[in-house]
Amino acid sequence: MAQVLDGSTSSPHIPVLLSPILKAISPVQGRWLDGTFGAGGYTRAFLDAGASQVFAIDRDPEVFERAKSWADDYGERLILIEGTFGQLDHLAATHDAVPLDGVVLDIGVSSMQIDQAERGFSFMQDGPLDMRMSQSGMTAADVVNTADEAVLADILYLYGEERASRRIARRIVEMRNTTPFETTKQLTTVVEAALPRPKPGQVHPATRTFQALRIVVNDELGELVRGLIAAEAVLAVGGILAVVTFHSLEDRIVKRFIQTRSTQARGNRYAPEMTQTVPQFEKISKKAIGPDAEELEINPRSRSAKLRLARRTSGACGEIDAKAVGLPGFDRERLI
Repeated sequence: MAQVLDGSTSSPHIPVLLSPILKAISPVQGRWLDGTFGAGGYTRAFLDAGASQVFAIDRDPEVFERAKSWADDYGERLILIEGTFGQLDHLAATHDAVPLDGVVLDIGVSSMQIDQAERGFSFMQDGPLDMRMSQSGMTAADVVNTADEAVLADILYLYGEERASRRIARRIVEMRNTTPFETTKQLTTVVEAALPRPKPGQVHPATRTFQALRIVVNDELGELVRGLIAAEAVLAVGGILAVVTFHSLEDRIVKRFIQTRSTQARGNRYAPEMTQTVPQFEKISKKAIGPDAEELEINPRSRSAKLRLARRTSGACGEIDAKAVGLPGFDRERLI
């Protein structure tokens, strides 16, 4: 699902970059895992195109309620699983789904969640300052009301790439000393007051702050790294990994992961037979794939989307340094 543009009038149920994904994997066959089920756009497309079975994972229990009207039409070909895609290897194994012919991940918050004011993701609609995808655990209000000023500044800088992070954090702490944050409108007003009025064409002043809080509340980037490693573990040789991202932090992680895993490593150049390793993936496309003009016209929310594709090889799974693939070095224990 597209995730960035609040207030768009386009349909929130359009799966982004679906056509290039289907083109890359044609003919669609075998067993697939959709790690970010959402409205079911990818899942239904894969099943309709010929996949024998799709295992659909989502952390938001509400999406499965929405799917009841059509899920039974696919019978045992569709398996719905509540959980996080960072655990997709364990969840797939529990359902005897390993090995898989493909894994697709559409990263970030869904358009459906953004468009529900009561979920608290949008700075364009007033609602409770929540932002939890799973509807459980720590909320965005908990973060802004309890985190130290330095912690807030780091969150905004690392996860929102907000250059005015210290100024905004200071304003948040000043406000909460008299009035605790409860709504999205409260936070939006404080951020707007801390920043210059945007020029025509610039994003809303609260965009980066809301992005940062949403990411840290849901541990989105940590989940992404875990999901990529888990996908490597469950894919059959020749299996496809397809990942759609919507901002630079996500895309950087996916790009570096695929780059790292598709490079043949050599240790000691004097003993190549002993130190040469088989890469875990091979790139299907050298560069990220973006939406074409037709998709942009139908779904403006897709404008920042990027698709990266890779094919699993016979290389053995291995450990990976999360920081090396671009995961910001923020210690979540600082939130406790």
